[in-house]
Amino acid sequence: MKTNRAVRTPGGLSVRLDARALTVVVLLVLAALTASVVLIGTGDFPIPAADVLRTLVGEGNAGQEFIVTELRLPRVLVGLLVGASLGLGGALFQSISRNPLGSPDVLGLGQGATAGALTMIVLFSGTAGQVTLGALVGGLVTGFAIYALAWKRGVHGYRLVLVGIGVSAVVTAVNGYLLTKSDIVDAARAVVWMTGSLDGRDWDQVWPLLALCAVLVPLVLANSRGLRMMEMGDDVSYALGVRVERVRLLLMLSAVLLTASATAAAGPVGFVALTAPQLARRLTRSPGPNLVPAMVMGATLLVTADWISQRAFGADQLPVGVVTGVLGGVYLLWLLVTERRAGRI
Repeated sequence: MKTNRAVRTPGGLSVRLDARALTVVVLLVLAALTASVVLIGTGDFPIPAADVLRTLVGEGNAGQEFIVTELRLPRVLVGLLVGASLGLGGALFQSISRNPLGSPDVLGLGQGATAGALTMIVLFSGTAGQVTLGALVGGLVTGFAIYALAWKRGVHGYRLVLVGIGVSAVVTAVNGYLLTKSDIVDAARAVVWMTGSLDGRDWDQVWPLLALCAVLVPLVLANSRGLRMMEMGDDVSYALGVRVERVRLLLMLSAVLLTASATAAAGPVGFVALTAPQLARRLTRSPGPNLVPAMVMGATLLVTADWISQRAFGADQLPVGVVTGVLGGVYLLWLLVTERRAGRI
């Protein structure tokens, strides 16, 4: 049974649609929206889903309006945007490296963003805005270092992963040093941030992340054809007219920006970037980078994990990074066993 269908627009543009992948994306979007509505209604003052929907369209009472739009909706939107950014960034890195372990978690981008945030917290006692800026700069510097060290007539899969692991180890040591040099107040603040959490997120985190995604997502999707060609190897891509290094550098920069901005908004939320692209690929059963499915899967995973962190442990609410770390660690062990049995590691 054919699942692919070519659609030609009036302007002559031909687009290939995968029916299974499209179905998966639609179902994941519905799941993310459902989880978001449930999450907005969750808390010390529970609100039924029907009332949440009425409030979102402006028909709730004053109390519900305040709780939904001012307290809970920004947190959920940050969760969706962070999850989508991590899912898309992970899909880009895994596709560029042609390695399921080539995600920002393994390559050390999260640790680099953490180093930037810790520098602002420990050395400068920075404000929330300065910590966010420090995380963004730290992620960008780490990404540039990985790219520069992995360069040898181009950047290739396992070399990128190995260099990333090395850089991650160095930056992790730097983070430990910064913690030892901080006083007890700054150390406690730093540890909370390093866990990865959506607590206290408001509209100040939503708008910058939304603006960045509005620019980067179309840019990435516009270069998805080149990325798909690159999965067949650089020589084939050159023969097909793809400017390999230009596309690779552009997409890696986009992935670094997506990961660093997500980390700046919510802290280093672990393993979403690793698991979302692989789960999306297994659901769609489609070759290629699966950028949109990975993005939607990341958003669904994070809002679901946030609901689990609030409800699954009674009165003891956990940071969302703890939940994603546990689930992602189990998935990583399964992935390593699977790759070893397949003879790829």
